[in-house]
Amino acid sequence: REIKMRKLDSTKVRPLKSEQLLRIEDHDFALRPGFGGSPIPVGIDVQVESIDRISEVDMDFTMTLYLRHYWKDERLSFPSTKNKSMTFDGRLIKKIWVPDVFFVHSKRSFIHDTTVENVMLRVYPDGNVLFSLRITVSAMCFMDFSRFPLDTQNCSLELESYAYNEDDLMLYWKHGNESLSTDEHISLSQFFIEEFSASSGLAFYSSTGWYNRLFINFALRRHIFFFVLQSYFPAMLMVMLSWVSFWIDRRAVPARVSLGITTVLTMSTIITGVSASMPQVSYIKAVDVYLWISFLFVFLSVIEYAAVNYLTTIEERKQLKKRGKASGMYSIDAVQAMAFDGCYHDTDADMDLTAFSVRCEENLTRARAASIPNLSATRIKRKRSLKGNVGRIILQNNHVIDTYSRIIFPSVYIVFNFFYWGLYM
Repeated sequence: REIKMRKLDSTKVRPLKSEQLLRIEDHDFALRPGFGGSPIPVGIDVQVESIDRISEVDMDFTMTLYLRHYWKDERLSFPSTKNKSMTFDGRLIKKIWVPDVFFVHSKRSFIHDTTVENVMLRVYPDGNVLFSLRITVSAMCFMDFSRFPLDTQNCSLELESYAYNEDDLMLYWKHGNESLSTDEHISLSQFFIEEFSASSGLAFYSSTGWYNRLFINFALRRHIFFFVLQSYFPAMLMVMLSWVSFWIDRRAVPARVSLGITTVLTMSTIITGVSASMPQVSYIKAVDVYLWISFLFVFLSVIEYAAVNYLTTIEERKQLKKRGKASGMYSIDAVQAMAFDGCYHDTDADMDLTAFSVRCEENLTRARAASIPNLSATRIKRKRSLKGNVGRIILQNNHVIDTYSRIIFPSVYIVFNFFYWGLYM
């Protein structure tokens, strides 16, 4: 009857043969190995499989790695004639003592579980244990963007025991600097991985004491070519495009104003696009220096034309006052007449505005009554006169500010680029 009742009792599970061999039921694995004595040494080695993501906005990175622990627990020793180890999956992990290593400054992490949980436990006859995990972890990286995008970021993944301080557990790199290995095919879209290194140190907590801490350090150098195409080169083109207004006639107000406003708005769009993809830091980045100085050049080109237009208006008023009044109206020259009616006038003599209006009406009446041959001859004569004098009129119509701006603006911008790239590269 007792044997039958034991078979019907489902709460008691008979231990597996492997557990019987390791004498799992004979020991209390809630305590660390060698409890009450010297701290247990736990060796660590890491193989980095991939760096999945680097986020400047969140200031973190995501890494997939194989984390392996090495320690000795004499309670798990077993007799073996061939000195072969035994390998187990994650089901035995919950029944024995394992190091409680965690990632400092981690935001989220998980153990891969496809197709089964990626956990391996290997026990040797003398009690040495190998515990391996495949983990993806996202951790903080305190980045400095003062030289962005010409920057190099130094990030680290930190490992530490959560409960056991240095009096109970000694965490160390199993094979020294060779404990950290990486996949040869690791690559990132925006960064070049310069180096991987392993280091160790101590961390102090006021309530619990000193803890051993291991560091996985890696340096990332940003690829500049992407930002040259997306930010620097368009900014250069906009600045050079704003210089075109210096070569346009100062009386062509719509052309020069529209060109200046277009370049200003385009530079604003470039600056906004770069700022949207970056964290809101309180200091100036290298790309901000370049874009805002480029924006200043574009803005000054608009201000330059405002000054030219204002000085031109004052100059014309002074000339009109000197010439005096004729028949109650100011006299105007050929260039001013061209500004009124939009056509070129051959004569350089002063013309009275009243006579100019009457002449326009007379020209209109003559055009209706004149024959086609006379009209064609007049047009040919005007074209020839225009070809011979248009260059002289354009040169005479340039303001001295435009002349100097054609030299000063490009020269200063070239000097700025020389110092900028020399300082940040």
